[in-house]
Amino acid sequence: MDYIEPYLMISSILFVLGVFAVITRKNAVAILMGIELILNSANINFVTFNRFGYMSSLDGHIFSIFVIVLAAAEAAVALAIIINLFKNVGTVNVDEANEMKG
Repeated sequence: MDYIEPYLMISSILFVLGVFAVITRKNAVAILMGIELILNSANINFVTFNRFGYMSSLDGHIFSIFVIVLAAAEAAVALAIIINLFKNVGTVNVDEANEMKG
């Protein structure tokens, strides 16, 4: 019989690593990668709870697909912003890019 705890531990570790990356990094691309880790930990939780019967039918898988679509859209928009930031400011360091130039 499978246990739910290992899946939740992996998800918790990914979440903590993602939050740590978002808080400590100065590079915008590294912050984006931390956000992706946080979203992937949520996906693991959705699929785990669906697998162990805490959600009906395929709800966990459907929520995971929505999160993946959201992550793809977020990555596309964030990368466009990062490219614009580099073009205008000359760096992707979020501490140095603290003002918008017109």
